Amino acid sequence: MNIIIVGCGKVGCTLVEALSSENHNIVVIDSRPEKVSALTDTVDVMGIVGNGVSHTTLKQAGIETADLLIAVTGSDEENLLCCVIAKKSGHCQTIARIRNPIYNEEKDFLQKEFGLSMIINPELTAANEISKVFQFPSAIRVDTFAKGRVELLHFKIGNNSPLCGLKLSKFHATLHCNDILVCTIARNSEEVIIPNGDFEFAANDIVSIVAKRRDAIDFFRKIGLEKNRVSNTIIAGGGKISYYLAKSLLMSGIKTTIIEINQQRCEFLSEQLPKATILCGDATDKELLSEECIEKAAGFAALTDLDEENILLSLYANGISSAKTVTKVNRINFTSVINKLDLGSIIYPRVITAEYPEFYFVTVYVPNAQRELTRLEYRMQWEADFLAYLKKLEEKKPVIYAGDLNVAHQEIDLKNAKTNRGNAGFTDEERACFSKVLENGFIDTFRYFYPDLTGVYSWWSYMFQARAKN
Repeated sequence: MNIIIVGCGKVGCTLVEALSSENHNIVVIDSRPEKVSALTDTVDVMGIVGNGVSHTTLKQAGIETADLLIAVTGSDEENLLCCVIAKKSGHCQTIARIRNPIYNEEKDFLQKEFGLSMIINPELTAANEISKVFQFPSAIRVDTFAKGRVELLHFKIGNNSPLCGLKLSKFHATLHCNDILVCTIARNSEEVIIPNGDFEFAANDIVSIVAKRRDAIDFFRKIGLEKNRVSNTIIAGGGKISYYLAKSLLMSGIKTTIIEINQQRCEFLSEQLPKATILCGDATDKELLSEECIEKAAGFAALTDLDEENILLSLYANGISSAKTVTKVNRINFTSVINKLDLGSIIYPRVITAEYPEFYFVTVYVPNAQRELTRLEYRMQWEADFLAYLKKLEEKKPVIYAGDLNVAHQEIDLKNAKTNRGNAGFTDEERACFSKVLENGFIDTFRYFYPDLTGVYSWWSYMFQARAKN
């Protein structure tokens, strides 16, 4: 696709890194030369220094032939105006980032009247995911499917858990939880296991289960993990994520305290969240935290603008309390180190499930293993969890699924198989996962009808005019 991204902040950079790995033709626009240079020096994209609202700048970026424009500047108004001009100048789809709580209340109206394909609010999405974690304090991560009716929960087995030494074959009979599906086990931070009946649970295993919320609550109660949501929460930082999170927690009846250093922001939060306790002060002040009884807090979210502060605050909270901690980290360069610190949850909402009278239809965006296979291990666990989810759906009715699977199964499915072997999308591990899907009864519909047809592909890079040559 020909994609224009306006705004080279954190969200813009993340989008560029994700989309460039899929070889889209990307142009970035930002008024700050240093931001544009930082991207063009590290990623294969074209950069333009200018105002994304300017018709001249958009024309220079190729708006007339663009397939998609994503406006993610720091200004909601600029993003909206940019999308309007793009629609008038070309025929592309438009996506705008809207973060202002006032606009968020009117997002349906804005999307319709401005002709937007989508409105994204990363802060609201992050707040919703954090809120779900506080609903299940014992879960490390919570993913939702089928409009929230089914959840994939990940939790760690403690040393004294009744699961220790229990065989999976006796799991349902012992715990009387027939509606709980065990998907995968992560052991020793490296090994991901798809368990069979002979598998034995052990302490420190990270278990992934699929269940409805009420069944999960009952299951956690049976294995001795805290089943109730947190009763009170302290939030460090009063930014947009904190606002949306506090609003969600208050609606759930959870007592919420926000610590924010900016007085003007505190006044805004006090007006918008009258039921919350708003404190104007430095969240890294140990005396202030002690005054707010952090030792007795059931939940703690470190959501300041500084990663270093958030990490230190969560480590401190973990050291002096039994609170469920959530940490916001903007920079993803050091995820391998951060994950060892056990600072919080990262959730990737990638699946949409539609239920029809005769079948389920699932669309999916499978995680890309990325260059140098930096996310291959994560993808392997995701593949196992997703297949388990499909099998759970299939117990009720047939399943059709489609989307961006990010894999070529056989050499016949790839133009240059020998030179691409071992690259993301054509590793032995990824191909084996696709084989496992077929072994579980799913059908590759294209190869079912055209088992030996060559020279046909579902995707081409825009680079080197590869698409035009096919």
